[in-house]
Amino acid sequence: MAFTTRRMLRFGDCDPSGIAYFPAYLDMLVGVIEDFFASIGSPWHLMVKDRRVGTPTLKLDILFSHPGFQGDQLDFTLKVMAIGRSSVELDHRIHCGETLLWQCRQKLVATSLDTHKSCPWPDDIRAGLAAHLENSDA
Repeated sequence: MAFTTRRMLRFGDCDPSGIAYFPAYLDMLVGVIEDFFASIGSPWHLMVKDRRVGTPTLKLDILFSHPGFQGDQLDFTLKVMAIGRSSVELDHRIHCGETLLWQCRQKLVATSLDTHKSCPWPDDIRAGLAAHLENSDA
């Protein structure tokens, strides 16, 4: 089950020509992931403050296919592709209408904010991630 959300490409996300500035896309992606974790019952502010668990990016592979422009409504689709002991692989597709603007594969790792080493996903977070795991038979 994919997680979807929409973001508008704002003035501050673009270069002077009105085309999306790619670092702004990454800032938007962080917000989408934060919203995803909140949707599975694990808001980042509580993970960090109360549980001392972080989710840094280990790997990010991005392909830009088409420019985005100021005012575009961007539809973000996040799919959980694999869950490891302390990692999760995500697939992101970002469209404006029917046009694929960019896509990426991302690997996040659960880490202890005290030791800065990987740690197993807490059971409730693992269950939330698993509820979005893509069926490999599809």
